[in-house]
Amino acid sequence: MAKTQDPRTIGAPVVSLAMPRTRRKEGRLLDEPVGGEKRVLLAAPRGYCAGVDRAVIAVERALERFGAPVYVRKQIVHNAHVVQTLERMGAVFVDEVSEVPPGSHIVFSAHGVSPAVVQSAEDRGLHAIDATCPLVTKVHREAVRFAKQGLEILLIGHEGHEEVEGTYGEAPDAITIVNSPDEVDSLEVNDPDRLIWLSQTTLSVDETMLTVERLRERFPNLQDPPSDDICYATQNRQQAIKQIAPQADLVIVVGSENSSNTMRLVDVALEYGAKAAYRVDYTSEVQQAWLDGVRTVGVTSGASVPDVLVHEVLDDLADAGYHELHAEVAAEEDLVFALPRELRVDASGERDARALGGRRSRPGVSHAK
Repeated sequence: MAKTQDPRTIGAPVVSLAMPRTRRKEGRLLDEPVGGEKRVLLAAPRGYCAGVDRAVIAVERALERFGAPVYVRKQIVHNAHVVQTLERMGAVFVDEVSEVPPGSHIVFSAHGVSPAVVQSAEDRGLHAIDATCPLVTKVHREAVRFAKQGLEILLIGHEGHEEVEGTYGEAPDAITIVNSPDEVDSLEVNDPDRLIWLSQTTLSVDETMLTVERLRERFPNLQDPPSDDICYATQNRQQAIKQIAPQADLVIVVGSENSSNTMRLVDVALEYGAKAAYRVDYTSEVQQAWLDGVRTVGVTSGASVPDVLVHEVLDDLADAGYHELHAEVAAEEDLVFALPRELRVDASGERDARALGGRRSRPGVSHAK
């Protein structure tokens, strides 16, 4: 008889980061009757994307290669469990490069930094390792290119988010940040015929396109970027939850509050028909009251979330009688990014065999360089 694939492995990251389990209290959630069969719809894909994988392994590899402490500007990715785990390994997270002792190693987060931050690190004599997601780097390069062409850039994103700050810093004189469709009517531009839009990669696809539509209504000659800047992982995770939401009495999204793509998954779940949706960092935050009368629970996680945290939620739900598990597949992901160039060789200067594919890769995985 053919062996059936475990639904928990469907849609899991191509590369599995070695994040430790937390201490789950068994039997915390009770198996209460709900008037029918209980089931869980598990989103696929979910959790880590290639950019997160690259960034976290970059910190781990830097600690291995250079020894602790290795400093990281801001959170390497927006997930509390990942940050706490790396801190225990010897990573030190700082807000600004001015906090880092001269001559130290510093890693720039997956969200990217502005040229001013890079220059500050150089002025301080720091050894910088750039773990910016390559998809974010692409947006940075587009901003520089469009500014040189004399275009005014409307950057759709959340002001104050690290990714937006980094992109804005590439061409501050040419960029105006647009936080939402509601801001479109009050925008002031220099030349309505010389406009182009870019976006934060982790936004809701629907939210971004609504803003673009409003912008185009006001500025008919608004130009589009050459490719969609919404991250493939953001789109895929949102598509999976759109498929699940109409069937779900409850959706649980695993991820941290400062993760933009995680928070958008909650919004998308509610917009597409889930009766209720909640975000949790850990399974201990799932409340018994959420399960009252619930037959179908949808489960997903943001792009910075280790799958071990999802498994712990599934274990708690199994305690509550949700044993039937189905994977809801929206897309297949097999993209893997090369590590930052400073980490592609070992201490002897030889090319490190692990420079591509992070911790481990599966047969048929494509490697983006």
